Amino acid sequence: MLRFVSMAEQLIELNVTGMHCNNCAMSIHKLLEKKGLRNILVDFASEEVKFSTSDDSKLPEVIKGIENLGFKVIDDIGQHSPAFYEPVENKFIFCAIFTAPLLMHMLLPWHFLHQPLVQLLLCLPVFIVGCLHFGKSAWSSVKGGMPNMDVLIFIGSTSAFIYSLAGTIQNLGSQYQFYETCATIITLVLLGNVFEKRSVTQTTSAVKDLIKFQQVNANRVINGGIEVINAKEVRPGDTLIVNQGDKIPVDGEILSGSASVDEAMLTGESMPVEKEKYDKVIGGTILLNGNFHMLATKVGSNTILSQIINLMKKAQAAKPPVQKLGDKVASIFVPAVLLIALVTFIITYFAGGAGMQKSLMNAIAVLVISCPCAMGLATPTAVMVGLGRAAKNGILIKGGDIIEAVAHTKYVVFDKTGTLTTGKFSIDEIKVEPGINIELIRGIVTAIEERSNHPIAKSLVEGLKKLPQQKVILKTAKEEKGLGMRAEDVEGNHYFLGTAKQNAQDHFNLSLYKNQKLLAQIAIDDELRPETASMIIKLKKMGIIPILLSGDKKTRCLKVASQIGITEVHAEKLPDEKLQVIDIYKQKGKTIMIGDGINDAPALTKADVGVSMNDASQVAIQSANVVLLNTDLLSVIKFLQISKHTLLTIKQNLFWAFAYNIIAIPVAAFGFLNPMVGAFAMAFSDVVVIGNSLRLKIKKVSPPAP
Repeated sequence: MLRFVSMAEQLIELNVTGMHCNNCAMSIHKLLEKKGLRNILVDFASEEVKFSTSDDSKLPEVIKGIENLGFKVIDDIGQHSPAFYEPVENKFIFCAIFTAPLLMHMLLPWHFLHQPLVQLLLCLPVFIVGCLHFGKSAWSSVKGGMPNMDVLIFIGSTSAFIYSLAGTIQNLGSQYQFYETCATIITLVLLGNVFEKRSVTQTTSAVKDLIKFQQVNANRVINGGIEVINAKEVRPGDTLIVNQGDKIPVDGEILSGSASVDEAMLTGESMPVEKEKYDKVIGGTILLNGNFHMLATKVGSNTILSQIINLMKKAQAAKPPVQKLGDKVASIFVPAVLLIALVTFIITYFAGGAGMQKSLMNAIAVLVISCPCAMGLATPTAVMVGLGRAAKNGILIKGGDIIEAVAHTKYVVFDKTGTLTTGKFSIDEIKVEPGINIELIRGIVTAIEERSNHPIAKSLVEGLKKLPQQKVILKTAKEEKGLGMRAEDVEGNHYFLGTAKQNAQDHFNLSLYKNQKLLAQIAIDDELRPETASMIIKLKKMGIIPILLSGDKKTRCLKVASQIGITEVHAEKLPDEKLQVIDIYKQKGKTIMIGDGINDAPALTKADVGVSMNDASQVAIQSANVVLLNTDLLSVIKFLQISKHTLLTIKQNLFWAFAYNIIAIPVAAFGFLNPMVGAFAMAFSDVVVIGNSLRLKIKKVSPPAP
């Protein structure tokens, strides 16, 4: 059992055995909802149950409630060795061995198989397994006031068994023998459970793939030597050695050495990232070339990878509004089917005069053909696959409900600096005063800005070092916050490089003075991301209107907008004014806001969906609804396309689940369906839904060509 503390709430994680299908997961989910818990995630394939609570004292009551439903809460799935009879695969194989001769008795030349006692002995082991497997779950669900599909399977198979047993005891003949019906229903539904569990496991593969990146060893430097430990044992402050080909065990900073690191598992970006001393590295990424010593800074649940895994698990639990219809129908489905089966029996027997045998078979067919599981699986399987595909493309979507929220998006509002632009500044133009040497100006600017830690200063130094310049040696240099840099050279000349007083038509934003005399004016601008223009074209082709919303100067905003094709511009806006602009667009249609996740936090929250352009920092992970980990703007298009196709898949799944039941139940009620065929169809209806969801993994979701 794990606990992740978060402010007043904590996320509880339980390991629960005994869940064999989505039916079981729904029973536990409903129980936890009744107890008022939040962020509920029940994954029967991985045997995990998660929920948030601010009242820790509820935990024993919750565990008792889960165990009263017929499941078992254990400390660690990894250390739990299930008994041979527990896995649903083994139950299916056991039942299939006894069911095969029952099904084949009409074809095989062995007459003893026609004997009622032999059929009873072959059916009995299967019926006992069915009672233990379905009966226990059925009784627990009825007792908890939440009848599930196992109730239908148990009543159907038990009816066939008791009817056959009564015929055998009274020696009424072969027309009363339906042992093969009872055994086949149980065996086929178990087969459906096997396929369902394996298929659902595939839908959660993205999370499992990320978890594998955590399962590594670390080389810790201790007392002059090296010890190999599990990454879980690393503590903040430990010094680790990472060699070529290793996975970086935890988050940290490079102390010495350099390397090329593959961060594709986090960003979806295939190109390796060059790292050197003082650079940050992320746990789970792969060292392709080089080696280094690193200082562990974040370990365990505090690493970026752990937080992403946790957010993805929470995201799978957030239900899109489209699922509410499926949930409502599923909640009344079992009682409704029981009523239809009873009415079918009464009408067929009393009004139709079809006799006990035909009436009972029709009623059993109604019970076993119906499938609430397909409705329960329609949404979560598609959401899991959609979230997983997005994650593998460096797009972290924080909830299944976000996928539906972006449907029919009308406006995408962009921040400028750090979103449409790289945030790296370059010199646009240097205007020197008459008689001043340009190479001297470059030398003075380089000498001054080398003494500053400001991002703009670093960009200027990087850009100027490639150009011819006259060397200037400074004696002192200091920064005046909000103004600029003051400096003095070895000859006693005083310099000031800082913010220029701008006129409306002026694009120069820095001025350089020597002994209070203007030497030059400098126009700087941050670089546009190379993919920005094509991304805007693709948005327009999708019928979405792009908007530029920035706190930057109007002239610079209009320049950027004209370069990339945005016509609606809101410049020089303070954070509270940005909220007003977002509100205006929200009233006109669905609005997405894309910003850096820090300065734009209020606007990101105000929009229908907030998307953060960031480098996977702590702030980015905690802000907005979506984080683009690879900072590639074309990921915005990919996010919209994946969301669109995921929602389409959900609707297809729900249509299939409803259509299947609407058609199948009346067909069974009118006697056109053998119960064994019904059991087969029911077992595979779930697989159809899950299979359609799995198509999302490989389905082409390309945006329109620019």
